[in-house]
Amino acid sequence: MSSPELAAPKGRQAGFAFIFALALMNSISFGIMIPILPNLIREMTGGDTAAAADWNVLFATTWGVMQFVCGPILGMFSDRFGRRPVLLLSLLGLGIDFLFMAFAPTLWWLLVGRILNGATAASFSTANAYLADVTAPSERAKVFGWMGSAFSFGFIIGPTLGGFLGEYDLRLPFLVAAAITFINVAYGYFILPESLPLERRAKAYDWRRANPVGALKLLRSKAGLLPLASVGFLFQVAHVVLPTIFVLYTTHRYGWSPGFLGLTFLLTGVLGVLVQIFLVGPAVRRFGERRTMFIGLTAGAIGFAWYGWAPDGWLYLIGTPIFALSGFIMPGLQGLMTRKVEPQEQGQLQGANQSLSGIGSMLGPALFGLVFAESLRRGWPEGLAIYLAAGLLVLAMGLASIAARAAGPAKT
Repeated sequence: MSSPELAAPKGRQAGFAFIFALALMNSISFGIMIPILPNLIREMTGGDTAAAADWNVLFATTWGVMQFVCGPILGMFSDRFGRRPVLLLSLLGLGIDFLFMAFAPTLWWLLVGRILNGATAASFSTANAYLADVTAPSERAKVFGWMGSAFSFGFIIGPTLGGFLGEYDLRLPFLVAAAITFINVAYGYFILPESLPLERRAKAYDWRRANPVGALKLLRSKAGLLPLASVGFLFQVAHVVLPTIFVLYTTHRYGWSPGFLGLTFLLTGVLGVLVQIFLVGPAVRRFGERRTMFIGLTAGAIGFAWYGWAPDGWLYLIGTPIFALSGFIMPGLQGLMTRKVEPQEQGQLQGANQSLSGIGSMLGPALFGLVFAESLRRGWPEGLAIYLAAGLLVLAMGLASIAARAAGPAKT
């Protein structure tokens, strides 16, 4: 049994600052490429937006397959050998991926980089396991909100910088992202302490559980964990819609330039930071983790529906404050889930979540990217793919209601 209010020793609590900095640098390097990669793909397809959407589907789906297969392996690895080596490995893979993007002569070489990154993509999930190691259960939702703010800070700085650099050369942002990531690797190697002491690690590396099926069995072994994971899965699928089609959707429908896209990410990031730093903690204290999660799901569904409807760019932007409240979803959900497993299972839990995220990364781009491409070809509503994402969050709300009635009290 994990103690309800027992935080990690003070020496390891300092690791939060290091993890936050790592997550921030990682999200900046990732954010740099967001307004650029779809345009680079479109350039390499001769300017065909529909064909670029098809390639985006292939890229994202391949990445999801690798994440689905490798996530549990890395999760078990972190439970057995510690969080630090997995974080460094995942960051190294990300940096090499950026170099592939910077120098790839063809789309197929870009795909090789995506495969490598998908195989090592464990930085955020392992960081969450790290935080579960060093944070009392009652404080985890707030801390996960702070981690979400690191991702939002990345959306403030990264896409803005990427859009600016992309005005000069579409390849330049990837070189900058690679440099930031390798600095991140060096920073982690020399400074980041290990969070999981030897006595709390898994006793052996169990290959039977180091696979998607074995990892997902954990979700069935704890009361109430599988329904919560299912809510997270639906959110992960829905969340993929914007990374998949946002740049192509807004440039086609509203004519936004890379520079303006960067400013849009700036607005989105600022709102995300405000929600995750200043609102998540008070919301969890006032409403509890479950109700906070429900508020986030409701806001996300409304925000997606607004994005799909907005006929003009300025109307689209009006919906961003509503959608920003979807930042309540994962802190509340992660706080509930991490209470239900033992310290030596936190990595396995995050590996299972990463497998579900990988499935979402396979299904989401195929669903949303192909629907968007067919919407352009057949004259369907341009926002149809985003309406589908809103529908998935409505379904998640219904499932969360069932889970709240069926699940027993959270383990502390």
